[in-house]
Order: sequence, then structure tokens, then C-alpha cells
Amino acid sequence: MHTLHTAALILSLLSANPAPAAPAPEAEPWAAWAPILGRWVAEAKTQPDGSSGWFSLEREVRGRVLVRKNHAEYPAANGRPASVHDDLMVIYPEGKKTRADYWDNEGHVIHYEVSFPEPSKVVFLSDPAPGAPRFRLTYSWTGATPAEVALTFEIAPPNAPDTFKPYITTKVRRDGSARN
Repeated sequence: MHTLHTAALILSLLSANPAPAAPAPEAEPWAAWAPILGRWVAEAKTQPDGSSGWFSLEREVRGRVLVRKNHAEYPAANGRPASVHDDLMVIYPEGKKTRADYWDNEGHVIHYEVSFPEPSKVVFLSDPAPGAPRFRLTYSWTGATPAEVALTFEIAPPNAPDTFKPYITTKVRRDGSARN
């Protein structure tokens, strides 16, 4: 009889104090980025200068940040030797803003504020710094799962930080192969 009474008591306690509700799932912080997550490639045959390269944009740190890895190869031209460029960018929320920090193999460090002026366009605008050029990187695409993304990297001179001129303009396509 004691066992039956104990079981009834446990059941009444459980029904009076149900388990705490699971916390509401967080909104997907990178939903706007979904169309361009993954790996992208620019092939030498499609680039006017014969350059080639790829970039990846992936969720990292359990989805808290995005990491972009970029690799570009430039052929020798006009007396300039062939070169390779690698960079890493970490994109993260900071308060209500999105920020990005960039590092490359040439020693550059760039701090960006990130915006989506349109649903299918993301703009990285570097913080102004006295006596330094300013940079703007833009990705734009069409559709929810684009096969191609337009990329524009622009530079503004130190004495005119809002007068951007294109430095790189290209298109990349979704890459189905596995690259690191």
C-alpha cells in the first residue's frame, strides 16, 4: 500500500509542477545570409585578367559567427610576377549591428560595418581611418538559391573616403566540389 501511495504522490507532484518549458528557439541570426552560404568559385577562363579563386562562407562557433575564407591566384602580367592572395574574415553581431574583421597574407587588417541595403545585397563598408584608404565589398544575387553572385571590391582614397572606384568586379558561381 505504501508503494501505491508514493506513486500517487509523485504523479500528483508532477502534474502540479510540470517540467519547465524549453526556451523558445532563437531566431536564425544568419537567415539573410542563407542564399550565399557555401563555397563559390571564379574560374580563370571567365576572368578578364586570367585570375582564379574561390571563397567559402560558413557558420562557425555553433552558428554564432560566419567565417569567410578567400583564395585568389593572379597570373604574371605587365612585368608583375604571379601572386597568391589569401584572406580570412569573421562576421559577427555586435549589439544591433553586424561587424566583420578581415586579415590577409599581405598584412592588411580591415574592420567593417555590414549592412543589407536590399534583401539580396550585402555591403561591407570599412571604418574610416585618418590618412588611410576606405574599402567597400559588395555581394549581390538574385533568388533564394542563386547559382551566381556578383562581387565588387572598391577602394576610396584617403583624401576622399566616400569616392569609391572599382578595384575588382567579378562573378562567382556555386562550387559543388569540396575545397579547403
